[in-house]
Amino acid sequence: MGNDALTLGRWISDTARTEPGRVAIVDRGVSVGYGELESRASALAMRMREAGYGVGTRIATLSGSTADQVVLLFACAKIGAVLAPMSWRLTSRELATQLQLSEPALLVVEDEFQRLANAATDTIEIVTMGSSGIERAVPEISAEEDPKRRVEDDDPLLMIFTSGSSGRPKAVVLTHANCAWANISLTRANPMRSDDVVLQVLPQFHIAGWNIQPLLALWAGATLVLERTFEPGRALALIERHGVTALMGVPTVFRDIVEHPDFDVRNLASLQTVVVGGGLIDAATLTRLHERDVHPVQGYGLTEAGPNVTIDLGGCNGTSIGKPYPGVDLAVLADGGIHIGPAKGELLVRTPAAFSGYFRNEQATSAAFIDGWLRTGDLVERRADGTVEFLDRIKDIVRSGSETIAPLEVERALVTHPDVRDAAVAGIPHERWGERLVAWIVLEEDVDDDVLIDHLLPQIARFKVPKEFVRVRTIPRTSSGKVLRRVLAATMMQERA
Repeated sequence: MGNDALTLGRWISDTARTEPGRVAIVDRGVSVGYGELESRASALAMRMREAGYGVGTRIATLSGSTADQVVLLFACAKIGAVLAPMSWRLTSRELATQLQLSEPALLVVEDEFQRLANAATDTIEIVTMGSSGIERAVPEISAEEDPKRRVEDDDPLLMIFTSGSSGRPKAVVLTHANCAWANISLTRANPMRSDDVVLQVLPQFHIAGWNIQPLLALWAGATLVLERTFEPGRALALIERHGVTALMGVPTVFRDIVEHPDFDVRNLASLQTVVVGGGLIDAATLTRLHERDVHPVQGYGLTEAGPNVTIDLGGCNGTSIGKPYPGVDLAVLADGGIHIGPAKGELLVRTPAAFSGYFRNEQATSAAFIDGWLRTGDLVERRADGTVEFLDRIKDIVRSGSETIAPLEVERALVTHPDVRDAAVAGIPHERWGERLVAWIVLEEDVDDDVLIDHLLPQIARFKVPKEFVRVRTIPRTSSGKVLRRVLAATMMQERA
């Protein structure tokens, strides 16, 4: 196998050559065939190379999920450039921070995000996305490397910013080989065929917008339907209209879908492969999905792992995140040692899809690994049969007195109450106990604290019951659906200082 066997530049070429009219992407009702996708990507790659772009050149984007950005991704893949999709949900200050870190040669922007882009930078050249923008004219740059050098497996392809739930955002660099292996392991667990139709509901600035089904669909010659910015009613309509067979989403996506009025009337019979990631789905949402004969499986991963780590093909079973994907090895860091067998501690991962490092952050990259294993920061229990139970984020574990409490366990118990729509639990510093447990809850109808406590006591030990319940309208989450517990705690401490 050569050192360019895993590069993604030709992933769409074979289908484009044999079936150019086959639909590759449906974007807001407009179909793009494989022949058109390949010709546009190849033409853009040629213009970029002639303008001085090549291996390692970073190109940032500010765009919704769109076929134009897919064209740009494959153009980058063909010449070795790095696509760095930025979140349009950021403030101009947050975007400026990411641009300063990544130092892109170019910022490619959809028209509706021009104001945000202009507010974030006055030093990086901004061009518009698509056939009337960058595909028509590529600004010239001074090449840092030979723009004609052959692209190799270990060259970077994607730069994905982490959500920043544990501090300042870091730029995760994924190579061609990382992305290829992530999709190879994915298709061995959940095979993708050319007659599949994938609905992408997660944004393209998230790793799931590429390496969980979307890129695999294009590799397999399937059809990718883009939901530009997730809206549950529109997503349900797209499933019915296009006969969607595969869907991946975070728990909040599925909760919004089952709570939409159209959920009971739309035809969902085509759905075959439905994956939940970014957290554990709640029992009420799962029950509603089963009522419509939709049976999701539970996945687990992290951006640094490419992201796919484990999957429970048996469904969504409580806190189980299943067993590792093919090609992925797991271990547990506990009591100062690395355990391959059953153990309770921090989950460690070893996979060829694991990232090459954080961009320009050697200290954080070094800290992310231990003896060649990628540290996840997640507390798990691995059972004798190899099944992994997810307990919580290690940094979110609450220590009250001599007891340790997993907020996730309390949150899952809270949302089983019919009037609790959403919940978050975190520890607040306490002079006597070290930490005091607080719950933030979103209610359908107001409920007394005593009623909530009575609801919790049969499910969890008394020391795990929150000492305070705070009513809020929404629970803050990252773009991947993770609860921002430390944000809630910090805000409360600041307000009460």
